Amino acid sequence: MDFVFLIGRVLYALIFILARIGHLKDFNHTVEMTKKFRAPFPRFSAAVMSLFAVLGGISIAFGIYGKIGALLLFIFLNPTTFIVHRFWGLSDQQQRAMQLVHFNKNLSLLGVTLMILYFGSGPFSLK
Repeated sequence: MDFVFLIGRVLYALIFILARIGHLKDFNHTVEMTKKFRAPFPRFSAAVMSLFAVLGGISIAFGIYGKIGALLLFIFLNPTTFIVHRFWGLSDQQQRAMQLVHFNKNLSLLGVTLMILYFGSGPFSLK
């Protein structure tokens, strides 16, 4: 049954790794999004947040300093959830519904992140 935890950990981490690799490939678009949401130092913010997501995902996937990786993801997820996916106040119902889905998804991801912060990476961790 230890393999189930490993598989879950890897699947959880993939969302951060794959999404951020895509954002890094189109880094100028990522910077534009940070500008749109008025992040300080948009280029720096985009780079740091992308780095946190990728490193946090890799850390958790391999179980290398999983609690530190979870902390990086926690730092990444908070502004992403509560600033980028603000569904409240949107007048377009389709946009509101889409942002609500992303907001709820991120709340779930935050929940798993908190569990990893508490319990660690679990079985088959490298460190």
